Amino acid sequence: MRPDVAIHGAGPVGCALALLLHRQGNAVLLVQRQKSAPAALRPVALSHASRLILERVGAWHSLSPTPIGTIHVSQQGAFGRTRLSAADAGVPALGYVVDYRDLLEALLRQVAASGIRVETEAEADKYALAVHAEGASSEAKEKNYRQEAVVALITTRPAATDTAWERFTPEGPLALLPLGADYCAVWGMAPERAQRLCDAPQAEFLAALALAFGRRAGEFVSVGERNRAPLAMRVRRSRIGERAAFIGNAAQTLHPVAGQGLNLGLRDAWDLAQVLPGAPDPGAATVLQRFAGLRRVDAAATVQATDFLAGAFLGSHPVAGLMRGFGLTALDICLPARRFFARRMIFGASALP
Repeated sequence: MRPDVAIHGAGPVGCALALLLHRQGNAVLLVQRQKSAPAALRPVALSHASRLILERVGAWHSLSPTPIGTIHVSQQGAFGRTRLSAADAGVPALGYVVDYRDLLEALLRQVAASGIRVETEAEADKYALAVHAEGASSEAKEKNYRQEAVVALITTRPAATDTAWERFTPEGPLALLPLGADYCAVWGMAPERAQRLCDAPQAEFLAALALAFGRRAGEFVSVGERNRAPLAMRVRRSRIGERAAFIGNAAQTLHPVAGQGLNLGLRDAWDLAQVLPGAPDPGAATVLQRFAGLRRVDAAATVQATDFLAGAFLGSHPVAGLMRGFGLTALDICLPARRFFARRMIFGASALP
């Protein structure tokens, strides 16, 4: 059967869409330009909604994720903190941490087992619909945060628990995500400092981390793999074109402060998979406009919230710190607000399984 849909990009979002459509009986082609998973450590915080999608496509069972039961949010040098829990959101876990490499390998194995056709290129005019699932678009609006994220694997004493930590510092957000018995640190800062810390001796790196974070997560004992990546937001003005749809990184690339990028991309894939089955022409304008309508609220709200968090907690002005502290404290004492915030970060506005 000749595929009607060509999916360009065999990352997690492209693979998930291919598996969703295949399970609905659609013939798809997955275009894979990159043959292997990236070598660098890249922790991914999957929401409970993403777990549901991965369960639906049969990829979840082969993962060994670390669940997040609690997220502790605070700011350096000022009062105010809040704790979000799985109980607040009414889910078994707020999220699950995996290495991107493991996630991609699990999805590619499922693609292979499903018999989905995979090629290294495709001629766009041969398919009713081209879905772009990776790569920045020339039509994307870009915001450069002038920062880089240092990503490092940290061993602590005692070992990591099911708590994820988000610490806002004057130079950038610092997250500690539990991955097995260790933590993955994702730390935003100026590019020059990021390079220095990536190259620094272990003792110097751990001392800087302890100064920024404190001792809430225990004593920082050692640091393993380290790498860095530039931070920017890229959002395509429209997620549809002529016989084309844009999902995942092809539609938007976000700052990692709230861990929403991949989760938003998987929700893109889910919603697109809801509008294609039964459509005589999957590339018809009416079909694509329906998809765009489904994604409008969720995508816009997630992009705006992530951009706000990326900038709202920067700087050390005492008045700004005071206002941020009041905001965190208000969220902490108001259960309905915590529940709404947690569930919106988990589910967005999509109708998920």
